[in-house]
Amino acid sequence: MGWAILAFRTFWKTDEKEAFALPYALNDKIRELTPYEPISGAFQIRLDANESYLSLPEPVLAEIRARLEKLDFNRYPDPIGGELCRAFAGYYGIDPKFVTAGNGSDELISILANAFLMKGDAMLTVAPDFSMYQFYASISEIDCVVLDKGPELSIDVDELIRKAVETGAKMILFSNPCNPTSLGLSRKQVRKLIRSVDSLVVLDEAYMDFWDQSLLSEVEDYENLIILRTSSKAIGCAAIRLGFAVANERLSNALRAIKSPYNVNSFTQMAGTVLFQHKELLERARRQIICQRESLYDALLSVQKEFPGKYKLWKPETNFVFIKPEAPEDARRIFEFLLKNQIAIRCMGNYLRITAGSPEENAELIKLWRLWFAEEEKNHENG
Repeated sequence: MGWAILAFRTFWKTDEKEAFALPYALNDKIRELTPYEPISGAFQIRLDANESYLSLPEPVLAEIRARLEKLDFNRYPDPIGGELCRAFAGYYGIDPKFVTAGNGSDELISILANAFLMKGDAMLTVAPDFSMYQFYASISEIDCVVLDKGPELSIDVDELIRKAVETGAKMILFSNPCNPTSLGLSRKQVRKLIRSVDSLVVLDEAYMDFWDQSLLSEVEDYENLIILRTSSKAIGCAAIRLGFAVANERLSNALRAIKSPYNVNSFTQMAGTVLFQHKELLERARRQIICQRESLYDALLSVQKEFPGKYKLWKPETNFVFIKPEAPEDARRIFEFLLKNQIAIRCMGNYLRITAGSPEENAELIKLWRLWFAEEEKNHENG
């Protein structure tokens, strides 16, 4: 959708008079949107999209290949993804009736906005956080209220509760742990939030496989809780665009009623089912990613000690690290330096986000990271 909007905006700017002459015009809300723009191009090392650096295990791939030959391409997919939802539920130890499958978490966010909010309703989120929350609010003409996290990038739960009450927010939506800050709220903090507001609380737990503070097993205990999960991070299957919403039975029934009947294609359903039936292999991969995250964080701490005061980084609860260089302009300069050396990371204003890669990828990143600061120090000394 983002690229479609980008194409439209380009057309609108270059041929505005002709656009007005058309017998139709897109809604003004489209013209105000900024498209999501991932890094394009081929790079030797990609540490910019928070994907898993691991390919799927061969036993998983072999089973997918075998089942592919039996797939009925001439038939529509299962409209509720029954086998898939049971496999997901089995993996996490929850009841399948609480699970709704979606074409990535993005589709589910859009469904939630349309299912539970109307034009002009208030939705509360935080910043910085995943940009698509505000995107879908804009599309649905929802009043998106944003609470700034402040310099330490942590959520003040009491302030979030106060803001929800003050604005009459019908929905509170944020990622936990957070993309891009890598920080999270504990179960205790989130429970306090859920119990203190009348709002529907939507927790995007896309990165919760890397932490241990999920409320997935508690959805039945709350009337106002929905949790989103993805297959793109720890599960390591971003290519198939598969997400899940988990909520009590009443909310789950509402989600299934509004979603498109065949929203998850047959291949994705089959591949996802196979994935979640290989718990031991997925757990092994998850542990490997966490190990490399810790290795990357420790290496960045080591370089930080060599060049004190040059950047700040936060202890991550995700598969990436978040960094703030001392000089705001250095974020862009470091980003471009790494790009020239065939390493892609994510530049987010004055901050940098780096996904944990393989041992070899992390080592190359750290080598160039240290080199950049060493060259900067040398240039400063030479005036």
